[in-house]
Amino acid sequence: MVVLALVLPTWAAITYVGLVRARREDAVLPPPLRPRRTPAKKAAWAAGLAYLAGGALHVYGLSYLPSLFPEDACWFNAGAKVMPDSSSALPVSLVCRGEEVVPWWVNPGLLVLAVTAVAATVAAVVLRFRRR
Repeated sequence: MVVLALVLPTWAAITYVGLVRARREDAVLPPPLRPRRTPAKKAAWAAGLAYLAGGALHVYGLSYLPSLFPEDACWFNAGAKVMPDSSSALPVSLVCRGEEVVPWWVNPGLLVLAVTAVAATVAAVVLRFRRR
């Protein structure tokens, strides 16, 4: 069964790739053109990645905050079965017994990624509509 499940599809794929390459070499076709990466596209990709990373970091920071049972937030994160002194989503903060529970690098990371995302978005728009 392993032969049928793994070896046969692998052999078929290798044969197919070989046939496609042979046809390309016989036809003497130029290689397919790849679209040019303009500075505007690069800036847009950087902005998208910064937005994605910022969202993931914010969700990570929010995982420290209380939800249905607020006392559990301090129990799981600080080891004390008490109600949180304070909590907020922006800046991400959870204080239990006077001590900040959210890691120190979450809020500066959010700031850096937000500034990067906005700057890259503006750069992408400016580069797109700039006259050459």
